[in-house]
Amino acid sequence: MKFDPWSPEFVAYPYEAYAELRSTAPVVFFEPTGQYLVSHYADVNALLRDRRLGRTYLHVASHAEFGRPEDPPHLEPFWRVIRDGMLDREPPDHTRLRRLVSAAFTPKRVAAMRPTVERLAGELVDALVAEGGGDLLGAVAEPLPVTVIAELLGVPAADRALLRPWSADICGMYELNPSRAAQETAVRAAIEFGDYLRGLAAQRRREPRDDLVSALARVEGLSEDELVGTCVLLLNAGHEATVNVTGNGWWSLFRNPAELARLRAEPRLLPGAVEELMRYDTPLQMFERWVLEDITVRGVDIPRGSEVALLFGSANHDPAVFADPGRLDVGRVDNPHLSFGAGIHYCLGAVLARIELVASFGAVLAKAPGLRLVREPEWKPGYIIRGLRELVVEV
Repeated sequence: MKFDPWSPEFVAYPYEAYAELRSTAPVVFFEPTGQYLVSHYADVNALLRDRRLGRTYLHVASHAEFGRPEDPPHLEPFWRVIRDGMLDREPPDHTRLRRLVSAAFTPKRVAAMRPTVERLAGELVDALVAEGGGDLLGAVAEPLPVTVIAELLGVPAADRALLRPWSADICGMYELNPSRAAQETAVRAAIEFGDYLRGLAAQRRREPRDDLVSALARVEGLSEDELVGTCVLLLNAGHEATVNVTGNGWWSLFRNPAELARLRAEPRLLPGAVEELMRYDTPLQMFERWVLEDITVRGVDIPRGSEVALLFGSANHDPAVFADPGRLDVGRVDNPHLSFGAGIHYCLGAVLARIELVASFGAVLAKAPGLRLVREPEWKPGYIIRGLRELVVEV
């Protein structure tokens, strides 16, 4: 199988193609997207930390200077929102933003969410069990992180149904060569979510509460645009990945019944099993970087102005790092997977994501010990953010 991110067969199981890349072309230019594919763990890990690369180049050069076209006018509202989040900034702006946001998004605030997360996970699974089953994604995987992030931000319960569609629509722009329709949908969602957050921030300045939007609104040196960009990032990064780790993870367990039985028999393995599920079928298969200075990777010269595609899914299956990487092992101990990234852009919400995932998988294992798959699921067409359409189960 060849690397073909638009092929349903490849999206369903890209790991054979990754193995071929690692053995025959570990760094190779991929003409359809104009990117250099990087497939070995050591290289992906090193480039994530290499300051000669960046999530953006606009802090050092214009589009023209990098040989890139200007943003089309219809995308300007989207990028105005997205580029004010820390993920699309580089130092010194990234350093400033991460420090300011970290002052509000504290370990204490995250740890205080654990009882709420565990309660919500239990209630969602109780409802699934009461129905005798259903779509595990729609019933548990999607509402849990949305509700948690809404609680964290301070989004009123009446407005929370807006968040999931906004997140999904915005993330459509991160796929390779998105269609014009997907672009326009993402623009509309970014505008609507941005406007909503500006209104919520204004309200919290007048009437502060114990939530993250109130805390961010009080942070000196954080502009309103940066507050909006930060909150959009927290929703998208904190929601899409957690949903897909849950769906992909349960599908992996159903395909490996001996490991599922092992996890049911030894629930103490759960924290490590969550790490293994993130490694085994990571939801974020590719992460992109711009080359700010000429680099050479495995003898391949990559000039300034190029874009590299760091293949997380391949790195997480590299046998140079993971023993028998194609085997799901819920007891795996040495597991330095890259699913949360590395370097200065390492996921700010990793601790919260782990709390959510352990609570979600734990509630299902405890409350639905006989959970069974009803039918084989289908994959969504997206490759970069890779997940299932649904996962229908019975209890």
